[in-house]
This record gives sequence, structure tokens and C-alpha cells, in this order.
Amino acid sequence: MAINKLFVPEKLRSQEVTEGVERAPHRAMFYGMDLTEEDLKKPLIGVPNPAAEITPCNVHLDDIASAAKRGISNAGGTPLEFGTVTISDGISTGHDGNRTSLVSREIIADSVELVAEGEKLDGLVTVAGCDKNLPGMMMAAARLNIPCVFLYGGTRLPGEYKGEPVTMQDIEEALGKYSKGEISADEIKEFEKVICPGPGSCAGMYTANTMATIAETLGIAPLGSATPPAVSDERRDVGVEAGELLMEALESDIRPLDVLTYEAFENAITVLNAVGGSTNAVLHLLAMANEAGVDLDIETFDRISRETPHITNLKPGGTFHMVDLHSEGGVPVILRRLYEGGHLHGNTKRLTGKTLAEALDNVSLPNTDSTVVTPLDDPIHKQGAIVVLFGNIAPEGAVLKVTGESSFSIEGPARVFDNQENADAAVRNGEINSGDVIIIRYEGPRAGPGMREMIMTTTAIVGQGFEDDVALVTDGRFSGATRGPMIGHVAPEAFDGGPLAIVEEGDTVTIDIPERRLDIDVSEKEINNRLDDWTPPASDDSSGVLAKYGSMFESASEGAITKPRWNK
Repeated sequence: MAINKLFVPEKLRSQEVTEGVERAPHRAMFYGMDLTEEDLKKPLIGVPNPAAEITPCNVHLDDIASAAKRGISNAGGTPLEFGTVTISDGISTGHDGNRTSLVSREIIADSVELVAEGEKLDGLVTVAGCDKNLPGMMMAAARLNIPCVFLYGGTRLPGEYKGEPVTMQDIEEALGKYSKGEISADEIKEFEKVICPGPGSCAGMYTANTMATIAETLGIAPLGSATPPAVSDERRDVGVEAGELLMEALESDIRPLDVLTYEAFENAITVLNAVGGSTNAVLHLLAMANEAGVDLDIETFDRISRETPHITNLKPGGTFHMVDLHSEGGVPVILRRLYEGGHLHGNTKRLTGKTLAEALDNVSLPNTDSTVVTPLDDPIHKQGAIVVLFGNIAPEGAVLKVTGESSFSIEGPARVFDNQENADAAVRNGEINSGDVIIIRYEGPRAGPGMREMIMTTTAIVGQGFEDDVALVTDGRFSGATRGPMIGHVAPEAFDGGPLAIVEEGDTVTIDIPERRLDIDVSEKEINNRLDDWTPPASDDSSGVLAKYGSMFESASEGAITKPRWNK
């Protein structure tokens, strides 16, 4: 496409740095990068790219960004690539380095905003690979509200071990078996070498693939863009398409806040429940809604869950991987099924200018019975996968992903730990018994700081055979690979005086999924007495990035967003 008459000076932000005699120093900087006068007459389109040799999720993103730049150039724009940080969730997890992960979401959003504003870019194609890249980029898009297209780097293919497909979830759960002596260190070594056969994000419906699915649902990513594997030619084609779509959105003046409406967020929550996606998406959707000025609360997730069937048989709770979903039509098939069943708002607008209903007109459902996406009348579970519990230790809510029986209740003694390391050691040393409810506190957004994932503990529990009869309750969060009765995001967090802080060893904990309750068998008076005697633990972080962001984090029930001091 060619630039048309809509691209007049008042329509382009970049004119502030490219037009007029007084901008000669600015133009000189561009010429120093081999741009031409003709280049500077075109829209300047940023391509934020978190490519890094620190995670297979991002190691290939230069190729994806290059494809986007080709699309931008093809459609008459001038692409300008810049970098952002990334943290590998797979490498940072299981130790104190994981405190940096959620902070990186904020830094990515902040850095993209800073560059786009400082350089007066006209639009963005935001590239993302690892977990926190995705919401960080989408938060920046909402905050800036200039034309933006989201571009995912794609899923990794599963590895193969003894003839079976395997992912990071499998190696993490194997460590639980290792701690019981069921497999050897040599087997672990053999296993670890085949889990990641190449670039891309982890292969199940874990956090990155969940957020890519959500981006496609919201309409800020091209339809069909979430599932092509990272190593495929289709993934590069999506990159070119994203660049061209950005130029169309710029020409039509369609912006993120035209797309990120309340109804679009309801659609995203519906799809999250239908695919059995990561609990991290609850945090990220709340944070994205906050940036978009949409009044979204945590109760909405449970309301929609009760109305939405779980219809996608993907890991961690199911059988298949993202590439299997791709082979059966990808996310559009899920959207079409849900829309035909009356579960989605068809009038939500996409960056193409079409409504969701119009975009789905050309989507065909498989002619044969799908093994990955079930019919609405024969779902995996009749209700969605995301459950929100309330109770006397979670007055602002707690989040559970249901991966098994949805009507269960658990009552058991509390096993209380003030950090993940102590809980993990107890599990691996065989100190946890069937029926126990593990409490891990002081891992919330402010206490962590950074709200670590409890993946090492949860996978050890499952690996030791306790998937259905040991529960975990924490003010931290979970990896998208977590399965079983693992309840996170307890709010208020213990560090801020939430009742989780006063749970004592041996207190009876009741988890009632049908009634959405999470309680200890302690009177309100006793809870208040314990809180009166409680003092917050000292923080180990008095300076640096963790202290800075830890002081700004809000409750998990609000998405662990960060607020300036004067807005608190």
C-alpha cells in the first residue's frame, strides 16, 4: 500500500522531530543512521524488540522483527528498531532471581513508552517472546494509545523423550520423582537435553502462549497469529502481516483504546477460561485494563468462568501442545466455537477495522471431530478453568486454575512456610503428607518483592504423586505450567497485613471450589487478636530496582500494577 493524503503533518507525531529548519539537528541524527530525506517524510514506526541470547523464547526475535520491518517498508513506512530488557522465566525461576520477572513487565512497558514519546514515533509493532514481554508490550500500547500491533515470536516445538513429546513442565515434575528416588540423575541429564529443541516460548498453554491467545482475541494482534511455531515460515509471514497491518491502522487512525474496551476484556477472559490458560493472565489482564482505563475487577473472572465451558485439551492440565492447536486451525477455531455458542461479544472492534464477528466469517470449523478443541456440548469441564476464591484468609480474593475435578473440596492442616525455599525443601525431604495444605507467604508483589512463581514447589508436589491430595496456598504466583490444587494471588498479601500472615501450623484450612471459599477454622476475634500481635518482617531490599518497584506495587487483586507515590 502507498501513503495517501491522510498522512499530512498534523496526522504524524514524527513531524515534531523531522519538519522545519529548527529540526536540522534532529534530522542530522537520522542521516547519521543512513536514513534519507524520503525516509523522514514517511511515518516513523518503532519496532521494540526484546531479542536476547538469554532465553530460547527470545533468541530468534531479530528474525521476527526483521519480518515486521519488511511489512512496514512494503506499506510505505520507515521502521526503527530498538531494544528492551527481558528476563527468562525458565532460568530465573526457583531461586531469588525470579523476583525480577514481574518487575520486567513494568520496565518493558516503561521503556517502550519512553522511546515512543522521546522519539515521537507514529506507531509501533511490538515484538515479544518470553512471558512478561507480552503484557509489558500490550500495557505500553494501551498507555501510549498510538497505532500499535502486537507481534508474538511464536511457540517452541515440544521435545521428544523416549518417543513421547515433552516440555519444561515434564522436566520440572521429573525432579519431584528424582527426589523420591524414582529416576536417576543420569536420566534427568538425558531428559534436560531434549526438552528445548529450538527457539520459541514453552510449548503448552503456559503464560506466553496464553497471552498470545489473548492478544489475538482482543484484536490487537492479527487473527491466526498466536499459534504458528517460532521456527516456521508462517511465523515470518505473520511478522510481515503485522507490519502491513500497523500501516493500515495508522492510515485508518485505529488506536489501541478503540480496541481495548470492556467487552473486549470480557472476551479475553472468556477465552482464558475456555483454553485453561495461565493464572498469570489474571494479573496481566487487570494491569492492561488499568492502562486502558477499563474498570475491570477480579470478580469478573469468576463470573465469566461460571458461564464458560473449558473446551481446549492443552497442557498443563491436558494432553496437547500449541503446535497441535495450530494444526487444527488455531485460536480462530476456538473463537468461532465460542462466538457461535453466544459466549463472545461479536461487535468488538479489531485493528483491521472489522468487528470480531466479521473477522470470523471466513473461519471454518474442522470437518472431523477435533481432539484438541472439543464441541461446546461436550466440554472438558462445564465451567471455565479460572476460579476466584474468597474467605477469611483471602478477603480480596485468590486465584486457582482448575486442571482436574472442578467440584472438589479439601480440608487439611496448614503447613506454614515464610518463603518458597523452606517449603520446597520440606516437600523434597518427604516432610509433607497426604491431605496437608502448604502455606507459603511473604511472596507477594511487595514482600517478594516481585511475586515469585512457586513452580519448583508445585512441580515437586506433583512429581511426588500428590497432585490431587496436597494443596498449596500462597500470596505468590504460579508458572503457567502449574497444575493441581494450587491457589495463588492471595490478597491482601501477608506483608501488608493480610490474614495469611497469621495462619499458624496446624490450623485447619478449608478449600471449597463449588462455594468459592478459602478459610481457616479460626474465629474472626482470634484472627484480629493474632493480627494485633503481628509485626511485618523486615525487607532485605533497601535499594536498587527491586526496592524501587516493590515500593510501588499494588495488590495482586489489582494486577500487581505500579503506581506513583502521589497516586496512592
